[in-house]
Amino acid sequence: MKRIKINRLLESDAAINKIIVKGWVRTKRDSKEFSFMELNDGSCLKNIQIIADSRLENYAEIASVTTGSAVSVEGKLIESPGKGQRWEIHADRVDVISVAPEDYPLQKKRHSDEFLRTIAHLRPRTNKYGAAFRIRSEMAFAIHKFYHEKGFRYLHTPIITGSDCEGAGEMFRVTTLNPLEIVAFDRLKVSKSELLPDSNAAKMDIKQDFFGQEANLTVSGQLSAEMFALALGDVYTFGPTFRAENSNTSRHVAEFWMVEPEMAFCDLAGNMDHAEELVKYLTLHAVTHCSEDIALFTDFVDKELKDLLDKIINETYERVSYYDAVDLLLKSGKKFEYKVVNGNDLQSEHERFLAEEYFKKPVFLMNYPKTIKPFYMRLNDDGRTVAAVDLLVPRIGELIGGSQREERLQMLEQRMEEMGLSKESYWWYLDSRRFGSVPHAGFGMGFERLLMLITGITNIRDVIPFPRTPGNIDF
Repeated sequence: MKRIKINRLLESDAAINKIIVKGWVRTKRDSKEFSFMELNDGSCLKNIQIIADSRLENYAEIASVTTGSAVSVEGKLIESPGKGQRWEIHADRVDVISVAPEDYPLQKKRHSDEFLRTIAHLRPRTNKYGAAFRIRSEMAFAIHKFYHEKGFRYLHTPIITGSDCEGAGEMFRVTTLNPLEIVAFDRLKVSKSELLPDSNAAKMDIKQDFFGQEANLTVSGQLSAEMFALALGDVYTFGPTFRAENSNTSRHVAEFWMVEPEMAFCDLAGNMDHAEELVKYLTLHAVTHCSEDIALFTDFVDKELKDLLDKIINETYERVSYYDAVDLLLKSGKKFEYKVVNGNDLQSEHERFLAEEYFKKPVFLMNYPKTIKPFYMRLNDDGRTVAAVDLLVPRIGELIGGSQREERLQMLEQRMEEMGLSKESYWWYLDSRRFGSVPHAGFGMGFERLLMLITGITNIRDVIPFPRTPGNIDF
């Protein structure tokens, strides 16, 4: 007889004479004649009640079971006379797989998020985090489903790379050199005159390293995705990226996941159309397929979450230029912690004001000053802005960042020269503009930020299984 998951049992239309369920005890109470256990196997938010009769041979062992213990139950699924549940299981046999000690840290009370981060290996057993990570799993599936239905090809881009995309590519270095060699090489790059007389750094060469050149963990799969979009038409990547300032914030972790579509024969308007369609599709999928788990967050985390998700699904997203947005901010009368400066990047508080208070819905900010954007973004006809776009959403700020790419070789080389980038290092990228270049566009969407939007969770550490932050690589 095969094990049946609890979510399937709770959906059952009829009683079942013989079943096996396995899981972890959430709560338990005993009497002389019966033992009542609430069992959860992680398949859904709800528990199922197990009733074990004292006539079972190992009833004394069953009575020793504690919260957090693991058991296997064979019995009958019958309608429950109790309120709040349709089904319960009358056990014919209970095998105790393991007994948790009395100091099991997840007792029947609400624990703080801060405490649960210290036991990230156990927090998926709580209602909140079990729900969060079931939603995460479903959203990952929905991303692949969306792109499969649209005929995109899934691309695995390198995690280790020698190419920088967003200007933060040296954050996490990959090397096989020992620490002294790394220090020597880094000093050699600054000035040979600074070396100690007995140093071997002058003899050291980066070609001695594993890849023969500097390598880092990737900040984006975009540059690689562009190469395949110019061959396969429409592609997407979905994988881990590594980028963060050395600071602790509620919106940043060192390792996070990005969804990055890249589309040939696509301009900035088409890019925004695609982004809006994607976000609406994923949000609707979550509401439709994760309704029970979403309800937990609307009841206990964010009372306004349902209204926000309705807006995400049903509203038409606003589109406004960077300079118009700056003008709105300056005229708003709102006091910000960080001053709004025309020509500078907007801060999170500025982005959230636009999405939450001014437009009260998602808004695309487009056509940013070229001076604050990377080299690969297409230069607009005005010569001072690039075809960049950010999607701002309430509570989160920036959810998506993208652009139409610069497909013109001469313009791309000019931008690289302006920014002091080596053409030799990007020879392969420039090749794509020499051989059959076409207009193309794409963006990156932070997967964890999408999950924060859908669940109402306010800290990014709580939507990723094992967060990597400065000073923290536990678990």
